[in-house]
Amino acid sequence: MMNQKKLFAKYLRLLGVERSFPTYELLCQIIKAHLIKVPFENISKLIYKKRGMHYIPDLATFLEGIEIYNFGGTCYANNFYLYSLLKHLGYDIKLCGADMKNPDVHLISIVTIDGLEYIVDGGYAAPFFEPLPRELTHNFVINFGDEKYVVKPKDKFGRTVVEQYYNGKLQHWYTAKPEERKIEEFKKVINDSYSNDAVFMNAIRITRFSETGSKVLKNLSLAETVGNNCTTRIIYYNKLPTEILENFGMPLGVVTEAISSIKALKDIYG
Repeated sequence: MMNQKKLFAKYLRLLGVERSFPTYELLCQIIKAHLIKVPFENISKLIYKKRGMHYIPDLATFLEGIEIYNFGGTCYANNFYLYSLLKHLGYDIKLCGADMKNPDVHLISIVTIDGLEYIVDGGYAAPFFEPLPRELTHNFVINFGDEKYVVKPKDKFGRTVVEQYYNGKLQHWYTAKPEERKIEEFKKVINDSYSNDAVFMNAIRITRFSETGSKVLKNLSLAETVGNNCTTRIIYYNKLPTEILENFGMPLGVVTEAISSIKALKDIYG
């Protein structure tokens, strides 16, 4: 087993980033590389449950998933290990919870550089290629294909609301809370995310970004965004492993094993 220092060095190699002083420029470089290299996906989560896991993988397993299977993870793994890497590099960073319909079902980080706070979120399947500013007087807007993301100015409690719109309609949101947390405080919500009726135990979601756009699989709908153009097509269930291999690089056997436990695909936003 590699020690932590070697694991973080491997992490940087996988991202294609060279270690240097913890500047804003390096932060942007890491965030962009992480978003492109480490997808938001639940194939790994389905596999880990089959192997008896009910928590995020350890760092070595997480990196092995990226290197060998083109895995990433959902928000808990992706954002916790991104936080851990940035902390290792010397950033002034804190791990924080975010509420959706339920408390603490999302995880983000808040980094402070030159007295300014930024949200770092590599686990929302969103085009957050740069840190999201928190010191706002007006909405901060990101347009991406058919989607729009709006970061609101902090409220009186120091919380930041991030909204996602699809074709002009509000689809999803979260409220990031500024209080510093430890990953152990999320043990129950992470364990619950592996329950038989949990969202990502009954659906398929993979989002991978590139320099020019993204590919997003939501159950049987595969969307590709290039620039401002988005195309969507429906795929057959029995073709899922092949489509996932061709579009996301995950091995046929692993995907077949992962999705075999899903009895019926459910709407992620249902």
